Amino acid sequence: MSAILTVRTPHGHPPTVGHTHRIAHRSALYAPVMEALAARLSQLDAQAEGAIRVVMFYDTLMRRRVDLPALARASAGLAECGVGMRLHGTGRAIRVSPDGREAAAPPPPASSSAPVTLDDEEIGTVWLERPGPPGALDAMLLDRFAIAAAAVVERYGPARTTMADPALVELVISADSDEAARARALRLLGFTADLPVRVAAVRSGLPLDRIAGLLCPDRPVKAAPLPDVGVVLATTLDPTRLPAGVRAGIGAADTPDRSWSQARTALRFTTPRHPVVRHADLGALALLAEVPQDAARDNADVAAIARIADSPDDLETLDTYCATGSLRRAADCLHLHHSSVARRLEQIGKTLGIELTEPTGLVRARLALTAYRLLAD
Repeated sequence: MSAILTVRTPHGHPPTVGHTHRIAHRSALYAPVMEALAARLSQLDAQAEGAIRVVMFYDTLMRRRVDLPALARASAGLAECGVGMRLHGTGRAIRVSPDGREAAAPPPPASSSAPVTLDDEEIGTVWLERPGPPGALDAMLLDRFAIAAAAVVERYGPARTTMADPALVELVISADSDEAARARALRLLGFTADLPVRVAAVRSGLPLDRIAGLLCPDRPVKAAPLPDVGVVLATTLDPTRLPAGVRAGIGAADTPDRSWSQARTALRFTTPRHPVVRHADLGALALLAEVPQDAARDNADVAAIARIADSPDDLETLDTYCATGSLRRAADCLHLHHSSVARRLEQIGKTLGIELTEPTGLVRARLALTAYRLLAD
């Protein structure tokens, strides 16, 4: 028998950690009352007595602040059959045999199961591996098993959803964080110490959790909005899955703080033509991001780009020519005859004071155009 459980406060709101602690405290106060009630019920209905004892059993486990493996072992002993649990965030399953040892054999089909739900989101599943039909108290046991698992995750476990606490994420990516605090924040977010964490800086009108899921669909990924940009943390990132309209900069460094700095820099180099930029692909171009803005503005080539920026057609023509390095390829991209593009480029070159058909002139135009866009970022 399967049951869906949702942990809620008396007013219908999702629980907080403090609320979970208060529940455990009250359970301790009410324990004598529950024992007395169980004694009275035992005279009336053996199944009702069993149900109360199941509730008391899990209340005791919650007061003792057990972790997930200990919770699974205790549940297997109470159920007298194999049990299992899996959290969607980590993908790791815990299976325990009736003797309390880790189950090694391939799992049989679950005899009954229940989703573990927290903050109105299903975060995992618990199940029983009972041979034969379910027991009379299996549904009750699974209910309490799921509630206890949700409480343990809330107290000790990683963040449950793709969206993470911005304060934790900022602690991970801040250059001012000490390594111990950074490691603890990563652990709370669900990342293990043996894998490097990559960082992406994202701008988009789409929900950030959807973008994070596309960037890393198969492994733990966390995202948080900062005032001017979205942050995505993951062990692997696949930007080829991003839809049109999303701008993303991908950091390359192994440490999250350096990866974040690189991701922010890479995001500044994105354009409609190149909406995703990896910092590793920038090479020496990344140095342009370190040029003081006043110095860039005062540069003659950058100032000349600013003069043609009022003409979208001229700016697009120059950008396409710089990106392709070929008049004919630029004409194909712009869907214009190459002679029309040649006339435009001749006029643009005169305005800029740069001979665009020369290799040196093309390099100057590319650098000036990039520096101009960095100023507008």
